[in-house]
Amino acid sequence: MIVTTTPMIEGQPIQEYLGIVTGEVIVGANLFRDLFANIRDIVGGRSGSYERILADARNQAIEELQAEAASRGGNAVVGIDLDYEVIGDTGSMLMVSASGTAVKV
Repeated sequence: MIVTTTPMIEGQPIQEYLGIVTGEVIVGANLFRDLFANIRDIVGGRSGSYERILADARNQAIEELQAEAASRGGNAVVGIDLDYEVIGDTGSMLMVSASGTAVKV
C-alpha cells in the first residue's frame, strides 16, 4: 500500500476517495527508561530508548491507518499527517496519531 504525505501520487491518478482513516497509539513512559533519559539530559546525548519507542508507536499508527484503508477497499493513503501529544495527568503517556485519506489509485 502506498502511503504519502502528499495530496496525490505522481503518475497514479486517484480513481476513488474512500474517506478519512486514522491510526492512534498511546504508549506509557517506563520508570527505568525515564531514569536513563534523565541521566542523558544531564550528561548530554540522545535518548535511544525513547527514540525507539517513538519510532515503534509511529509505525504502529501508520499500520493501523493502512489496515483501515484496506478494509475500505483502498490501495493507498494520501495526505498523511502525523501528530504527537503528551497526555495523562502527569504527562506520562505519549499519543501518536496518523490520519489521511484512503483512496483507490
